[in-house]
Amino acid sequence: MKVTNAEIVISAVSQKQYPADKLPEIALAGRSNVGKSSFINKLIQRKNLARTSSKPGKTQTLNFYKINDLFYFVDAPGYGYAKVSKQERQKWGVMMEEYFATRDVLKAGMLITDIRHEPTDGDVQMYDYLKYFELPVLIVATKLDKISKGKRAKHLSQTTQAFNIEPEDAIIPFSAETGEGKDDVWRRIRQYI
Repeated sequence: MKVTNAEIVISAVSQKQYPADKLPEIALAGRSNVGKSSFINKLIQRKNLARTSSKPGKTQTLNFYKINDLFYFVDAPGYGYAKVSKQERQKWGVMMEEYFATRDVLKAGMLITDIRHEPTDGDVQMYDYLKYFELPVLIVATKLDKISKGKRAKHLSQTTQAFNIEPEDAIIPFSAETGEGKDDVWRRIRQYI
């Protein structure tokens, strides 16, 4: 998909703030610092629409990015970052629960993982959480450029085993550096919206 228009519309903390235009939405979830913002920026060919940071825990709201006036990416706060207070994590949990439970325009979830590392218990819990809401879930395994081609199969295998799925079903290896996997992700997005 050629992206000609991409903008952040709102950073929301409750459903009163969600966009009301009824466009389809795709939620992005993943651990803190897994590369969600870099993923968005690479897909839309912008350097910094989604703000990246080397510090985990930067995203603390639901960020709604309108793409080509066709749909939204909804970037959720990362999980698994220990330096965020328990109270803050609880607030994020309530915010996420409200979003996933009430949003009828939500068409799919994308779980962003780091292909270099075995998925964590938090990753598996998030996958199960998205499935609980009967959403199609696409796992995007980022940072593909950080491992050698000879080790890709091994890393992909550990991801499929952790989620107990077949790779061709729901995992796309992706590199925000090289763009590898980008066309495959857009193909899936078209199916969802």
